[in-house]
Amino acid sequence: MSDADHDINLTGQFRPPNHRQSVQVLTCCVIGFICFLGAYMRIPVLPLLASSIGAGTAQIGLINAAFMLSAGILAVPSGLLSDRIGIRPVLITGLALMSCASLIIPFCYTPLLLGAVYLVFGMGLSAFTPTMMSSVARVVPRSHVGRAYSWYTTAVYLAMTFGPASGGWFGKALGIREVFFVSGGLIVAALVAVLSLLPREEEQPHDEHAEEVPSGILSNRRLLAALVGTLGGCFGFGMFISFLPLHARALGLNVGQIGVIFAAQALVNVLLRIPFGHLSDRVDRGLMSGIGLVLCAHAVGAVGLAHGMGTLLVCACVLGAGMGIGFTALSALVVVVMPPRQRGLGLGLYNSCIYLGMMLSSATMGMVIKAADFATGFFTAGAVTFVLTVLFSYIYRDTMLSLAGKDQ
Repeated sequence: MSDADHDINLTGQFRPPNHRQSVQVLTCCVIGFICFLGAYMRIPVLPLLASSIGAGTAQIGLINAAFMLSAGILAVPSGLLSDRIGIRPVLITGLALMSCASLIIPFCYTPLLLGAVYLVFGMGLSAFTPTMMSSVARVVPRSHVGRAYSWYTTAVYLAMTFGPASGGWFGKALGIREVFFVSGGLIVAALVAVLSLLPREEEQPHDEHAEEVPSGILSNRRLLAALVGTLGGCFGFGMFISFLPLHARALGLNVGQIGVIFAAQALVNVLLRIPFGHLSDRVDRGLMSGIGLVLCAHAVGAVGLAHGMGTLLVCACVLGAGMGIGFTALSALVVVVMPPRQRGLGLGLYNSCIYLGMMLSSATMGMVIKAADFATGFFTAGAVTFVLTVLFSYIYRDTMLSLAGKDQ
């Protein structure tokens, strides 16, 4: 039985979003796009700024690690806090922290100070990401969560795609430090949009017919399955973004060709989000997640066997397809298997698994590559993703069979 089937059994029929709810989803998409556009402008220029103030390669790595660590670890308490005090206060706090950090970074002249401010930026992002996802889920009926998330994540991934390119352009036109003023200004604009456009908590619709699910995290096996799948998929993706440039350079590709490979992956990912988001509301989200994760596993494993631009492009496109299919369904699955008052916590755990999966891959697969070669490293990462996908499918199927038995 699919999650969509559960919605039909409990509510009697699907309730399509009204005009007001559709406008609110669009507002969330615009806010997410502006915020992530500003946030991702920093990616190509931060290492250059750090290097210009005396940071070495190891220190630059630590600065980025501190950001990812804070963004990953603090996503859970941020999501939990949004369940307790409401979505707006946490969103406002997160955007305020990010904007202040962006505007302070140009005045950092030591690696230690830059790392500390960047840590604050990660704290802000950890507050914004799961909370905005909770806001999207709160707007629409459960039967339409998949398509709502597909639109929102499409906006976010477009920002992630254009952000680094915009940062590089502004860096060339204005200067490295000035990029962070533009970044901070965009995030301030997102903050103003939250204050003026997002409704207050009591004005937002509630899903009165939410499915009854376990309130305890450990007893909610479908949530655990979704988190295992997310961890596995992001382990493979972390391998791709961390080590593909080195593998491609060893094969003789230049920086421009490497950029095209990343762009292909991102483009396929974005293009598939909306159609498969709509589909995820009509079919078993667990099945769709599993298919997407299997594609991710095979794509990552095959990267190490690629010997040129053409084969790497194919792998990148398959990986983008896997992420567009799998993660659209996984994010919606997290929402529908959590009680409404614990969705922030569930989405915080989901975002933590994203960062944790990428961090684990970056931290461990470099040693595998050093001990063996790129082919072994990518195959190992693909195998880890595949094993965790099998574990996800087992936990999810076992839980759905138990639920079906109780319904009979």
